[in-house]
Amino acid sequence: MDSPVKAQRARVAVTPAAAPEGCYAWFILLSCFMVFGLTFGVIKAFGVFYVEIHQYFETTATGTSWITSIAVAIIHVVAPVASALSARYSHRSVVITGGLLCSLGVVIGAFARNLIELYLTVGFLNGVGYALTWTPTVTMVGLYFERRRPVANALASAGECIFTFILTPLFQLLIDCYSWRGAMMILGGLQLNLCVCGMLLRPLKATRDHLSEVKAEDEGLSLELLAKEDLGQDKPSYLGSEELRKSEGADHKTISACCEGGEIDQAPEVIPNLTMAVQDSNSRAKRAKLRTKIRHYVDYTLITNARFMVYSMFGVFAALGFFAPALFLVPYARSKGIEEYQAAALMSISAVLDLFGRVFFGWVANLRLVEMVQQLTATVILLGIVLLLCPLASTFLELAAFSAAYGLVYGATVAIHITVLVEVVGVHRLGSALGFFMLIRSSGGLLGPPIAGFFIDKMSDYGTGFLMAGVALIVSALFLLLLHQMNRRGQESTTKSSNMYTDKMEQSS
Repeated sequence: MDSPVKAQRARVAVTPAAAPEGCYAWFILLSCFMVFGLTFGVIKAFGVFYVEIHQYFETTATGTSWITSIAVAIIHVVAPVASALSARYSHRSVVITGGLLCSLGVVIGAFARNLIELYLTVGFLNGVGYALTWTPTVTMVGLYFERRRPVANALASAGECIFTFILTPLFQLLIDCYSWRGAMMILGGLQLNLCVCGMLLRPLKATRDHLSEVKAEDEGLSLELLAKEDLGQDKPSYLGSEELRKSEGADHKTISACCEGGEIDQAPEVIPNLTMAVQDSNSRAKRAKLRTKIRHYVDYTLITNARFMVYSMFGVFAALGFFAPALFLVPYARSKGIEEYQAAALMSISAVLDLFGRVFFGWVANLRLVEMVQQLTATVILLGIVLLLCPLASTFLELAAFSAAYGLVYGATVAIHITVLVEVVGVHRLGSALGFFMLIRSSGGLLGPPIAGFFIDKMSDYGTGFLMAGVALIVSALFLLLLHQMNRRGQESTTKSSNMYTDKMEQSS
């Protein structure tokens, strides 16, 4: 029976080839850089639109914050769908489609007559487009880089900082010249560049080979899975198709031969038993084949990975605090009497230090001086402390200092959190893991700005939104500490197992 051979070939096919890190890898990095800027960079700069929309529709802080909140939540919820579509079709086509949806959502949103229409367009439709562009592009960077992956992720995410630095004053200028509706139409045209980013995503040759080989070897992989399931069961269930044909085509002589040794009276039961056993084996093979195909697009087994789920819980609480400060920084400054262009400049200051933090701490992470989880834990705690101190700032200089500190520590955090995810699940599961991580984190991204807006409405003070974000980030750091302990225990158990195996080998020799 040749199924083990086929299964082994299938296993080789699904093992990812070494990341090339060649010349074209930098074009992939450029594409991801632009995608970060035109997605999360726009979200962070949207605080300028927040003030205008809040005044135009005369609504509450909570009601206006739902626009950004819905977009962020949809990015997370649709991320697994984006990963599956990328595996089914291609990263390039999915990103191009997402770019068109982003542009369409913002342009239609420019004609919105109420907040509900903004929720559906700038929130929902635009968020779907963001998910279809961001998730496949980040996955491609992970596939193209291995040794320099921390630095590559940091440089790619730097697009968010640079675009925030540029777009914040640009949006304010466009609003002053063309109103917030005209500025949104220009933004919609700008987001068509996401389609260009998608065109740059050239799939790895190993990825194309992997897809074709998996289809060719699906039967072998299914048989391997079936063999694992059948361990410990009766031998007749292992009968192959050749034995089935022999059994079905058996004549009276074959039956007699099978029943030698005084078991002639059981001969009528042989063929039915064989048929039932093979049918049962075939049904299990079909189920195994179906599971194999599903896991090719969405690796649902990740939810049974304890370390991944702990890291996802970190993502939930971190998302509660990640997006609220950027949304409320400009309104907070305006409430303290800072003029509009100075308030917009605070986001630019934050973006400059954010850029430095991502590049520098990404480089530090690449040196592997400390464990990546430990570095991430330290930066998350610092970020929470900085946000808790924000309400103490009231003048422009104090707010500028806060913006600089916030941008630096935020950049240090964002630079490595995707790299930590790769270490938790492995690069071969990055596509599905990123999708599930974003999906689980969606609750935090959805509820973060509205919860902050609720406290702002109750207390009539934008500073309370920063307090909520700081507490959420410190809570998220507790899950990173738990993950670090799980990693340490896993390493200790691996070391013990290795030592025991070495001792046994020495004793046997």
